[in-house]
Amino acid sequence: MQALSRPVQIEAFPADFLAGRVLFRDSSMLVIDKPAGIPVHAGPGGGPNLEQFFSALTFGLPRLPALAHRLDRDTSGCLILGRHRKALAKLGRLFTAGRIGKTYWAVVEGAPPDKSGRIDLPLQKVNRKDGWRMFADPGGQPSVTDYTIMGQTDGLTWMAFHPRTGRTHQIRVHAAAIGCPILGDTIYGGSAGNATLHLHSREVTVPLQLSKAPIVVTAPPPAHMLDALAALGWPL
Repeated sequence: MQALSRPVQIEAFPADFLAGRVLFRDSSMLVIDKPAGIPVHAGPGGGPNLEQFFSALTFGLPRLPALAHRLDRDTSGCLILGRHRKALAKLGRLFTAGRIGKTYWAVVEGAPPDKSGRIDLPLQKVNRKDGWRMFADPGGQPSVTDYTIMGQTDGLTWMAFHPRTGRTHQIRVHAAAIGCPILGDTIYGGSAGNATLHLHSREVTVPLQLSKAPIVVTAPPPAHMLDALAALGWPL
């Protein structure tokens, strides 16, 4: 179950469009700038998805790259792919150990009480007749998100979120739990007046090799967030 977004006609994309959205590439890893409105994989229901375009991302290797993690359909920005099995396994270990840093930008409605803080709220997936969604539940999986206010204007706040765990819809549920639903997130309380989710995977930090500095990759904000971010003071 996802928040509604403007329809994306995936058939309109050329087969190699992801090659132009590569933000970082080495022998082990790719980071691409995922567009909003496209699921990263088909899922149980099938349908068009980003993996259909991975054949353009081999760059000389015999195998297709594979997802090292997931982003929601309507979330844009940094998405990490492993280029071969060994790299994918290593990235999986880094994600499991919480060693990959993630920064998300969001435009939310309202404002949190503090300029920065931590949301420590366990989450549980619940299946319902109209689909599934995540709920705050003391018996759920531990879920922790740190946040910082980046800018404010009347009724809206630009926030940076740093999830310390990787639960499905974590930032969306945590933002709503502190009274600040993400703009466009009609599933978790955001305004129905703007149908595009204002959530962007801004930056990832990957300590891929112990002998080298972590790899830091940044994705530019998507077009649908630019007006709101500009009103909130971006660029700083």
